[in-house]
Amino acid sequence: MSHTPHELAEEFPDKVELMSQLKQTDAHFARLADEYHEINRVVHRAETNIEPMEDLAEGEMRKKRAALKDEIWAILSKA
Repeated sequence: MSHTPHELAEEFPDKVELMSQLKQTDAHFARLADEYHEINRVVHRAETNIEPMEDLAEGEMRKKRAALKDEIWAILSKA
């Protein structure tokens, strides 16, 4: 299986332990992380043509992934 880029641990390597703690103690953070993970997988499958999608739809998924990443970072930077 190929490596999926843009995983949260790869994006925020110095926050891995904090993310693990927040996933267990903060339901909102856990939901955001799960949603990011799912969208990231969809984008990766589209980018590698495993499950191609229209360019507009792929672009919208990338925007959603970026917005989730920003929200996750906001939480991590305040914790």
